[in-house]
Amino acid sequence: MKPFFDELYEKYHQDLFQYIIYMVKDRDLAEDLVQDVYMKVLKSYDTFDGRSSEKTWLFSVARHVTIDYFRKQKRKRKRIMDFFDWGEKGEELKDQSRLPEEIAVQNEEMQSVYKSLDDCTIDQRSVIVLRFIQGMSIQETAEVLSWSESKVKTTQHRGMKALKNKLEKSKEGGVQREA
Repeated sequence: MKPFFDELYEKYHQDLFQYIIYMVKDRDLAEDLVQDVYMKVLKSYDTFDGRSSEKTWLFSVARHVTIDYFRKQKRKRKRIMDFFDWGEKGEELKDQSRLPEEIAVQNEEMQSVYKSLDDCTIDQRSVIVLRFIQGMSIQETAEVLSWSESKVKTTQHRGMKALKNKLEKSKEGGVQREA
């Protein structure tokens, strides 16, 4: 098992880390979630049956770990919101921290695209990151997500449309500020 794990780590660690950091946008959190992925991989090694590639299996585990994190955060936020009456102060609580240097690519357009991923659903973000950042095919993406290829295509289309709309709005806003 150790050679299998070492090989997985060597081949896919960088891509796995990049995928998770694009999803959660926090380096420390991404490192923690990557560790969770490796723990799940070690625990479920015996269940890997080879029907999919090692890479798609690993990314499927990563996606589930990431979605579990988002679900926990949503429940935690809901409990806090239910407990306190935030009123107008709720908007002031948004995280304004800067993007990790590794991700905040030099050119402004890529930064805009990266920030615009927030306007996509988790499913759309997953597809866009897997397809365009990780370079996976539609078939590989479908395997990772346990979806049909047509669902991947539809989600990709909707995600790209959401990104395009957000980018157009931000450009319009930028033009208005400059004028």
